[in-house]
Amino acid sequence: MKPKMVLFGVLTVIAAGVCVRLGFWQLDRLEQRRAKNALVLERGTLPPLPMRALREQDTSATHWHRVKVRGIADYDAEMVQASRSQAGAPGVYLLTPVRPLEDGWGDTSVVVLRGFVYAADGRTVDFAKARESDTLTLDALVTVFPAGREGAIRSPTSARALRVLDRDTLSAMMQRPLAPVVLLALGDTVTRDVALPARVPPPSQGEGPHLSYAWQWFGFAAVFVVGFLAFARGGVAKPS
Repeated sequence: MKPKMVLFGVLTVIAAGVCVRLGFWQLDRLEQRRAKNALVLERGTLPPLPMRALREQDTSATHWHRVKVRGIADYDAEMVQASRSQAGAPGVYLLTPVRPLEDGWGDTSVVVLRGFVYAADGRTVDFAKARESDTLTLDALVTVFPAGREGAIRSPTSARALRVLDRDTLSAMMQRPLAPVVLLALGDTVTRDVALPARVPPPSQGEGPHLSYAWQWFGFAAVFVVGFLAFARGGVAKPS
């Protein structure tokens, strides 16, 4: 074989191998998504946890459980997660520190994501109009703060807004220790008064595009191989 043909063959094997690897990576992500969906479904059928479970158990044991929240909301320390959207509208997520009404919590609060509020600039809202009762009683889903991501913007975008949910940043902004969970308030995702928070729906239980992405990567690998074979056959067929 000519050196050029050998070079093309090596490059084809490398390219096809990378595509196949990416295809299996997408299949792995699909299995992870299915495992998560099964866990969320299983825990969603269980009775709500008491608030003390958030102190006594690891976050891996409470994640995706429902919990009954009853505590004092400190609206003066409320923050927003900026640049959110819901039903196509720009806005923010309201992040309210709540002090549970039971012994053992000390000065630690729990962050409750009360819902979505419309904001044309994706950051500014009327906090006073978005208040609910001083003593909050609601059903919530236990989630956790997102894992750190390289290059993520975690610094506040204003005195009461941040772009990425980060426990240390929120704790400093709210000036109090925070539990390692974020409680997603459950309820009506539509409100007639745009100043009041509409509850944010729980994460989708769909499988995402991982399977289709996997087939695409496998298809790219096949194109590389078939293309090389066609090229090699054409080269061999040419008269010397």
